[in-house]
Amino acid sequence: MIESIDTSLIDWSRAQFAMTAMYHWIFVPLTLGLAVVMGVMETLYYKTGDLFWKQTAKFWMKLFGINFAIGVATGLILEFEFGTNWSNYSWFVGDIFGAPLAIEGILAFFMEATFIAVMFFGWDKVSKRFHLASTWLTGLGATISAWWILVANAWMQHPVGMEFNPDTVRNEMVDFWAVALSPVAVNKFFHTVLSGWVLGAIFVVGISCWYLLKNRNKPFALASIKIGAIFGLVSSLLVAWTGDGSAYQVAQTQPMKLAAAEGLYKGGERVGLVAFGVLNPEKQTYDDGQDPFLFKIELPGLLSFLSERDFQAFVPGITDIIEGGYTLKDGTVALSAAEKIERGKKAITALGLYREAKRQKDEVKAQEAYTVLKEHIPYFGYGYIKDVKDLVPHVPLNFYAFRVMVLLGVYFILFFSVILFLVYKKELSRMKWVHWVALLTIPLGYIAGQAGWVVAECGRQPWAIRDMLPVGAAISKLQVGSVQTTFFIFLGLFTVMLIAGVGIMTRAIKHGPESDTPHV
Repeated sequence: MIESIDTSLIDWSRAQFAMTAMYHWIFVPLTLGLAVVMGVMETLYYKTGDLFWKQTAKFWMKLFGINFAIGVATGLILEFEFGTNWSNYSWFVGDIFGAPLAIEGILAFFMEATFIAVMFFGWDKVSKRFHLASTWLTGLGATISAWWILVANAWMQHPVGMEFNPDTVRNEMVDFWAVALSPVAVNKFFHTVLSGWVLGAIFVVGISCWYLLKNRNKPFALASIKIGAIFGLVSSLLVAWTGDGSAYQVAQTQPMKLAAAEGLYKGGERVGLVAFGVLNPEKQTYDDGQDPFLFKIELPGLLSFLSERDFQAFVPGITDIIEGGYTLKDGTVALSAAEKIERGKKAITALGLYREAKRQKDEVKAQEAYTVLKEHIPYFGYGYIKDVKDLVPHVPLNFYAFRVMVLLGVYFILFFSVILFLVYKKELSRMKWVHWVALLTIPLGYIAGQAGWVVAECGRQPWAIRDMLPVGAAISKLQVGSVQTTFFIFLGLFTVMLIAGVGIMTRAIKHGPESDTPHV
C-alpha cells in the first residue's frame, strides 16, 4: 500500500517537525501562564480602582502580546507541516485529526483574535467591566486553543472513537465525544496547561527579581512576585497531581513508553520506581544480556502503585512487551511483537484482497477479505514494522528526560515555597543571591516543559499513531534534499524570530511599567 521510503527522508521529516514543535513550545506555555497573571492583576484593578494594578497588568500584558504573536506564527507552520511532510498521515486519519484542529481555528483562534484587540486598544474605549472580560476571554481563548490541540495529540497517543473504512482506506470518526473527552486527552490538557502556568509564574517572579537587583520599581516587583509565587506554588502542586494521573494513563495505554522512561527491561510484581540512576551505555537492545543500570536508587513498589494503584501489581518491561506471554488485566495473554507483526501483515494483505475483489465486483471474496481485515485491524500498523527492535523507543533519551522533568517539578515547588516565605517575612528585597536564583530559574522552566514533550513524543516511537501508523508509513514522498533545505530555512527563520522576540521583550522589561504609581 505504501512504498518503501528512504530512512533519511523519515529522519529529516521527523527532525523538521520536532524542531518546529520545540520552537513553538517556547512561546505557548508563557502565553498560557501570563494570561492568568495579567487577568488576576486587572481583576485587582477592577475591584480596587488602584491605578497601580492597571499599570502592573498592562506591563505583563505587553510581554504576553509579544510572546503571543511569535507563537501564532510558529503554530501555523506546524499545522501546515501535517499536509506538506506527513500527507499519508493526513490522508489516513484526516477525518478525525482534522476535526479538533478545525475547531481550534474556528472557535479558539477567532475568540483570541477578537478579544485581544479590545484588551490592548480598548482601555479608554470600553467600560472597565468589558475590558476585564476581554482580558479573561483572551486567556480563555488561548486555553481552549490548547485544549483542541492537545485532544488531537492525545488521540495520536491513544486512538479512540474511529472505524476503519476499507473502501476509502481512511479511519473515520464515529464518536466525536470519545475523541474529545478521552481520559488521556483530559489529563494531558490539565498537565500541559498547568505546566504553562508554572512557567508563567517563574517568568513573573524571575523578571520581578531583576527589578529588585536593579533597585527599581520595587512596589511593582514585590506585588508581582507575591502574585506569581502564590500562582506558581498552586500550579506546581497541581502539576504534580496531574503528573501522577499522566503516569497512570501511560501505564494503561502505552506500556512501552512507561518501560522506556523507567529503563525497565524485565518487569514483574512490586516494581520499584528509579528515583536516580545511571544507565549502562553497553546496553543496546532488550535481549543483549547487559545490566540496564550502572547503579540506581529505587523506591520499592512505587512504579507498581503509580501504574495500577497497587504496590503488588505486575508491570511489564520492554522484554516482556516484545516477547509477550504475560497475563493482561482482562485475563487474556499478551501477544508477542512478532505475532502482532504477523497479524498486521495479514490485515494489510486482506485490505489489498478486499479492494481487488471490489474492483472485480466479487462480493463473496470481498466479504471474506473484510472478515479477515476486521479481525486483524487492531494490529494494522504492525504490518509495516520491519524488526521487532524498532518497537523499542530510545531508552536513554526517555529515561533522562523524564527525570529532568520530575526533578525540576520538585524544585519548582521548593522554589515558590521559599520565595513566598521570604516575601511574607519581608526579607526578599535584600537577598540578592535569591534574585539571581530566580532569574536563572526561568530557563529551567523551559527545559522542564521541553523534557516533558520529549517523553510524550519520543516515548511513542516508532508510532505516528499508536499501533495504527508508524512514522515510516506516515510521511510524504518527497525528495530528501527538499526536506533538508526547508529544515535549515525554518531553523534560520525561527531562530531570527526567537532572537527578535527576546530582544523586544528585553527592551520592554528594561523600560519597565509605564508608571510606578503608588497605591491609593
